[in-house]
Amino acid sequence: MTLSELSDLSMVAAAVGYLIAFFLHSGEWAFARGLAPKRPLDKSEDQARIRVDLLGRLAIGVTAVAFVVNVVAVVLRGMAAGRPPWGNMYEFVTALVMFAVLAYLVAVWKLGARWLGIGITLVAAMGLGGAVTVFYVDVAPLVPALHSVWFVIHIVAAVISGAAFNLAAIASVLYLLRRRAEAGGRAVTGYLARIPSAARLDLFAYRLHAFAFPLWTFTIAAGSIWAQYAWGRFWNWDPKETWSFVTWVIYAAYLHARATAGWKGSPAAIIAVVGVVSFWFNFVGVNLIFSGLHSYAGI
Repeated sequence: MTLSELSDLSMVAAAVGYLIAFFLHSGEWAFARGLAPKRPLDKSEDQARIRVDLLGRLAIGVTAVAFVVNVVAVVLRGMAAGRPPWGNMYEFVTALVMFAVLAYLVAVWKLGARWLGIGITLVAAMGLGGAVTVFYVDVAPLVPALHSVWFVIHIVAAVISGAAFNLAAIASVLYLLRRRAEAGGRAVTGYLARIPSAARLDLFAYRLHAFAFPLWTFTIAAGSIWAQYAWGRFWNWDPKETWSFVTWVIYAAYLHARATAGWKGSPAAIIAVVGVVSFWFNFVGVNLIFSGLHSYAGI
């Protein structure tokens, strides 16, 4: 079996692992349904909490194993190609998923942020599932335009900022759910009672966006320098360039909204969700719908 075939098999295994972890997290949320804030001497609810914690721990363990397999698949892909494995959409998505799950596992380790699990495993399973079924291309050498140090700089900055944007979007969705639950004036129950308050989720999402936005700005700048090196111009309003700028504007609007009294909270969170949709459309939809200079690597 070749390195490329081993990479393909490992990538499929990682996708299945992330899907299993998602189902475990879904069970975690389902078993927590109806649970009130912990009360003493309530043995029936204690048993339910034990099941919830067990499913959550199993989900983290499966996610960690799937992540290791994901890393192995990406490394083997690079070894098979004899280059950094970021030359097409398949390789970009698999690398982005790897960085996103790494950030999640660090957040679990340092912050106990297991509540991000149901969202990140869904994104990971869908991302790798789409990569191996729709975006897959055989290992091939880079086209001349990609032979530059800016290739590595631009793509690494893009996948790291993309990982942060996805985690921030998941936190923003959870913020909207938690805020709605808190607005009822009653005690928050179910799994939402086990995640941070709406205010803490809002702050968590903001900090991730504050980290990712400058990096995304650098991604666009590095891409412009790379374009000058490869094509002799910094900017040409290519569909990929245009949509990268649209995504930048949306995230700039989020940070502005987050700092504006009337737009804090739910409006800012909704903009964050729109931003991540724009991000994925930029890296998936633009490649499938439009043609341009960035179509050199296929899908």
